[in-house]
Amino acid sequence: MNIWKYLIKRILLMALVLFGVACIVFFIAHVIPADPVGAILGGNAPPEKIDKLRAQLGYDRPLIEQFFSFLKGAVVGDFGVSIKTNNPVMTDIGIYFPATIELALVAIIISIVLGVFLGILSAVHRNKMVDNFSRVFSILGVSMPVFWIGLILILIFYYKLDWLPGGGRINFFLDPPQRITGMYLFDSLFTGNWEVFRDALLHILLPAFVLGYNSTASIARITRSSMLEVLGQEYIRTAKAKGLKKRLVIYRHALRNALIPTITIIGLVFGGLLEGAVLTETVFSWPGLGRYITAGLLSLDYPAVMGGTIYIAFIYSLANLAVDFLYALLDPRMRT
Repeated sequence: MNIWKYLIKRILLMALVLFGVACIVFFIAHVIPADPVGAILGGNAPPEKIDKLRAQLGYDRPLIEQFFSFLKGAVVGDFGVSIKTNNPVMTDIGIYFPATIELALVAIIISIVLGVFLGILSAVHRNKMVDNFSRVFSILGVSMPVFWIGLILILIFYYKLDWLPGGGRINFFLDPPQRITGMYLFDSLFTGNWEVFRDALLHILLPAFVLGYNSTASIARITRSSMLEVLGQEYIRTAKAKGLKKRLVIYRHALRNALIPTITIIGLVFGGLLEGAVLTETVFSWPGLGRYITAGLLSLDYPAVMGGTIYIAFIYSLANLAVDFLYALLDPRMRT
């Protein structure tokens, strides 16, 4: 199959997935026994005022009509107006999402660097001290809750040692950098604002490590098992028999093939980082999309919850599409 046909096929499947997510999110939000109009006006509001606001928000229409209206708007990126902020949901997403994507990008970089490095060391030094340390590190990362790790690291590095800030994106006394992408690290770097860049980097280190720890463990385990399988292949023995240096055999011959399943897991964990950012953002007071959706849930803000969820699903699907495309480039068998 031509790689472009493969890509088109994956895009169609992505559209189908997003349609399924939209259906599930919409009907769950409207089936739960809660009244957002009552939450806005309070329990003592006059019935005529409640009916007026319900009609204004479109909640008096049949459910199926509301669903098709929601789908029509979602296709063009219109998720309605947030009940809590009174802003278009896409405007709120544009404000909050850059903080989440910045946190997820730094976390995935930490995860890839640490995970691949530990996985290679574990495979090369199998059943030795390095391998045992890596396995314990991975088990702890998979088993410990995100919020607990966050609180422990805040206690150690902020409260006891005072090495890193405890929360937020930037020091209260500093002005945010000129907005280009909405991501403080990139914006301060592009504008040459090194004081803000340093402060933003210090603020993001703890939450990014906490968010990426679980992913680091997963990547390390997959890389280790894949490297062990590749190192046992005949062509690796042949390369060693030719007298090639050990470093050359590992990094040029073994690593490229071993990274194929690792790339797959990276796409999956990136979506998990967006999903898991809710707890991390709450613990570290990080003003991202996860906290926005959580606040929407607590205030029964249906447009905010549905719009934010579908947007995250869209980014998740894009990440998986990129991984599938890279997978097809690395392994031609995937195209068939």
